[in-house]
Amino acid sequence: MKRCSMILLVSLLINLSIALAHSNGFGEQPLSKIAIHKAVVSIPSNASIAASPYLLGTKGEDTQWVTVNVYHADPSADDWVGVFSPAKFNSSTCPPVNDPKEVTPYICSAPIKYKFVNYSNSLYTKTGKASLKFQLINQRADFSFGLFSGGLLNPKLVAVSNIISFVNPKAPLYPRLAQGKSWDEMTVTWTSGYGIYEAAPFVEWSIKGRTPMQSPAGTLTFGRNAMCGSPASTVGWRDPGFIHTSFLKDLWPNKVYTYRLGHLLSNGSEIWSKQYSFKSSPYPGQDSLQRVIVFGDMGKAERDGSNEYNDYQPGSLNTTDQLIKDLENIDIVFHIGDITYANGYISQWDQFTAQVEQIASIVPYMIGSGNHERDWPNTGSFYNTTDSGGECGVLAQTMFYVPAENREKFWYKTDYGMFRFCIADTEHDWREGTEQYKFIEHCLATVDRQKQPWLIFAAHRVLGYSSDFYYGLEGSFEEPMGRESLQKLWQRYKVDMAFYGHVHNYERTCPIYQNQCVNKERSHYSGTVNGTIHVVVGGAGSHLSNFSQVTPKWSLYRDYDFGFVKLTAFNHSSLLFEYKKSIDGNVYDSFTISRDYKDVLACVHDGCEPTTLAT
Repeated sequence: MKRCSMILLVSLLINLSIALAHSNGFGEQPLSKIAIHKAVVSIPSNASIAASPYLLGTKGEDTQWVTVNVYHADPSADDWVGVFSPAKFNSSTCPPVNDPKEVTPYICSAPIKYKFVNYSNSLYTKTGKASLKFQLINQRADFSFGLFSGGLLNPKLVAVSNIISFVNPKAPLYPRLAQGKSWDEMTVTWTSGYGIYEAAPFVEWSIKGRTPMQSPAGTLTFGRNAMCGSPASTVGWRDPGFIHTSFLKDLWPNKVYTYRLGHLLSNGSEIWSKQYSFKSSPYPGQDSLQRVIVFGDMGKAERDGSNEYNDYQPGSLNTTDQLIKDLENIDIVFHIGDITYANGYISQWDQFTAQVEQIASIVPYMIGSGNHERDWPNTGSFYNTTDSGGECGVLAQTMFYVPAENREKFWYKTDYGMFRFCIADTEHDWREGTEQYKFIEHCLATVDRQKQPWLIFAAHRVLGYSSDFYYGLEGSFEEPMGRESLQKLWQRYKVDMAFYGHVHNYERTCPIYQNQCVNKERSHYSGTVNGTIHVVVGGAGSHLSNFSQVTPKWSLYRDYDFGFVKLTAFNHSSLLFEYKKSIDGNVYDSFTISRDYKDVLACVHDGCEPTTLAT
């Protein structure tokens, strides 16, 4: 009996560790596997590495494939090639070491990506020769390649390639749109290598076919001292360049605008990006077809197979590609936390903005704050973990715009036609009496449901309901302290749906209040809004999370796979919800809501306005 109990306990602990890893978005950033601070240099005459072409972007490309040829007379299965940018990655670029006990390493920055040589060259260990393909994006600096032996834990540099670069490494790139603080304002954020003393940033834009106008842009950047810890402040550091944001105001509703990014150089010449377009937002309350995408925890991946990313963010590219494929039928995107999983390796933010450019340059790409963006000990985050890798929110707050009053406090509201979105920040305290709680109540209370009947709450961690394995062990089926303060707000203001990431799977509840289903329907809801439907949609790309072996009565649909949600509002009375898998874009779960304004006004339990019998 004791033996059975011990086996059960061990099994429980193993499952708990797995669940903790999955539920908390834990995953080893591939670049962190490289002990670059231990790298030694031993460049023999019998190893070489060469990259071509030497000059990239000659036809205006911001992404290009590069061929790297390797020769090593003493090849090994653990030989690998790292891509470094800037090209000079030796100790001359290291920050000063103040502690005399510290030994300055020869290489003080991690590569921006890497491949094992035999990953796609199975004969390498026999011939010592290999040819690798890398896809590079323009990242404001030149590139070189290093051939290492000794694996990732004991790297020995045996050859360094020639330097290659883009024609204009400073070019304005990777625009990402976001809703402004008012419905008729669109913001455009992009990255370049031009500081304010070198060039003035602006956006040239107009309704398609009309005379263009120009709007200036503000510029932000940050240094290594803005990072809160390692690796962001050490081997993961890379100059972020300059991040510019322009505010395009007084937009006409429902119009297609064209725009391009510009920099006016001090000599009077101008640098231009490609031309892009977007459709402006509908007027709040406008009765028209409106389509919204929601997901969390996507991360990034490399199309060239670098970084062994297939084991880290396996669904990321599939989700990205499905959204690009259906972009004509998408109006706005919400990525609710755990954006890149850069975890302090700053180069990965450029990689992510390049990955989503085809989406974010055309429709508003609204983000939320997750543990992998914000959390770091003693920095004011609600959780005292190291999940951000030392970024402590700086990258997310700078690289993307959100219409928050204070971007350090990453909560905000935004309206899109018939929708009101209240986006919370679970990495700051949300409990009753806090500043964020007051914001959430104000956001929910101030919506005019006759004009905007579809009221959506979203946050990264599961503040509502989830039968994730770890939450099941706790017995609460929620983030600790999650819904205790907020459920009375959801009920009082009749929130239609609440979305969460953090748990890497898909799950939909019944309309629920205080742990009880308030509607027996599964696929069609009509009439009075008696409770809120809670949806976990954290399976956009990162490794998947296990479910509890117990399926609560309120859990209507669970899926251990990668996917995202699409909401389609046909009018003020009819909405379609669809869960789509990233592998094929097909619908695997859906429901509809049909109701009128009087149904939203109807009195429900804990959601009634006070009345009297006075006449």
